[in-house]
Amino acid sequence: MSNPAPLPCLQDACAGYRRIGLAVSGGSDSVAALVLAVEGLGAQAVQAVTVDHGLRPEAAQEAAQVAALCARLGVAHDTLKWEGPREGNLQQAARQARLDLIGAWARGRVEAVVLAHTRDDQAETFLMRLARGSGVDGLSGMAPRRIARGMTWLRPFLPVTRDELRDALRGRGIGWADDPSNADPAFLRVRARQALSQLAALGIDSATLADTTARLRRARIALDLQMMDAVSRLVREETGTVLIARAALDLPAEIRDRLFAALLMALSGDGYRPRLTALHRWLAQGGALRGCVLADEGDDLRLWREARAIAAVETPADMLWDRRWRANIPAGAPPGAVIRALGSDGLARLSAQARAGAHPHWRETGLPQAALAAQPAIWHGTELIAAPLALWPQKWRFSARPVAAMVNELQQSH
Repeated sequence: MSNPAPLPCLQDACAGYRRIGLAVSGGSDSVAALVLAVEGLGAQAVQAVTVDHGLRPEAAQEAAQVAALCARLGVAHDTLKWEGPREGNLQQAARQARLDLIGAWARGRVEAVVLAHTRDDQAETFLMRLARGSGVDGLSGMAPRRIARGMTWLRPFLPVTRDELRDALRGRGIGWADDPSNADPAFLRVRARQALSQLAALGIDSATLADTTARLRRARIALDLQMMDAVSRLVREETGTVLIARAALDLPAEIRDRLFAALLMALSGDGYRPRLTALHRWLAQGGALRGCVLADEGDDLRLWREARAIAAVETPADMLWDRRWRANIPAGAPPGAVIRALGSDGLARLSAQARAGAHPHWRETGLPQAALAAQPAIWHGTELIAAPLALWPQKWRFSARPVAAMVNELQQSH
C-alpha cells in the first residue's frame, strides 16, 4: 500500500483553521511543510517562524535563508532568538525553549502551529523511548494533534516519510539546509536512526513502528478514560487542596499511577510524568514531589502545592496565579495589589489578628498549616490585604480552575 501524499495530509489536518503557523528551521522537513502549506492553504493563511538557538554559527544564516524563501512565497516570517542559559541537557533545554518561544509567538497570531515531524521521526522517537524504558504513554509516540502552551500543535506529516518530503522539494527545485548534528552519533536520535536501518532486516521499519505507536495510542486513550472515571468518583476539592479517597490506592496499578501522576502534573505544571520509582515512593511515604505535598488523612489523602515551590510566584491581582487561581477585585481595592502565597509570615499575622478577636482563627479551616501557607492571598507590598481561604476575606474571593478540568486538559496535551 502506498503512503498518503504529503499535501492531502496537510490539508486534512489543517481543515477548519483559518490561520496556520509553521515552525521552519530550514531543514528539509520544515521547508517542505512551508512550501506545501502555501500550495494547499494559500500564502495569506500561513505565517512562519524560525528559532535561532545561537548554538551553531550557521544558524543565523539558515534563518535568513528561511526568511528569503518566505519573502519569495509571500509568507510573513519572524525569527526568534533564544537568550536562555546554556546549561544541563542542552538539547532538551533548546527544545523546551523553542516550544516556549513559538507558543508565545503563536498566541493571538495563528490558530494552530504545524510541526513537520515525519513517520521517520515517530519511529526514532519510539526507539529512543524504548531505550529509556518508557511505558504505554511514551511508546504511543507523538500525537498528530495536541494542545500545549495555550496553542494547538499539528503534526500532519506523521504518515509521511522524510524522503517523500525531500522528493517534494526536489520536484520543485527547492533546496534546504542540513544540520551536521543530524549525523553526529553522540546524539541518541542519530543512533536510533542508525539502528532503524539495521532493524529493517527483521522487518522492523518506520511503517511497522508507526503502526505499533498507533495501537499503543489507542490503548493509552482507553486507560486515560478509566483514569478520568476514577477522578470523577474519587477526587474532590476542599479549600484549595485536593482530597483523594484512599480507595484510589486500590485501583489497578496502571490506573492508580496515572491518576496520581496526572494530579501531580496538573497542580505542579510539570509537563512530564515523574519516574515510576519516585512516584511509588511518594505514594508509600507521602511528602513533597515536584512542588506538591501528599499527606495521609485516614480515609483520604490530601494533596496541595508546596509553599516553598510557589514562594516567589507573584502576579497582579487581576491575573491568573499559579496557572489556577483568579481573584475578584472589590471596589476600593488598592492599586498595585498582587496575589502571592499566604506563607508562614501571613499565617503569623492572621494568628495575631485572631487572638485580638479580629476574625476567626485560620485553624478553623481544618487545613494543615503547611497546606494553608501555600494558598493564595492578596498583598500590597509587605502588607497582607486579604486571605479568603484562611477566613479573612475582606470582600475578596478566589476561584480556582477545577482540578478535573486541568487533568483532562493535560491528557489532550500529550
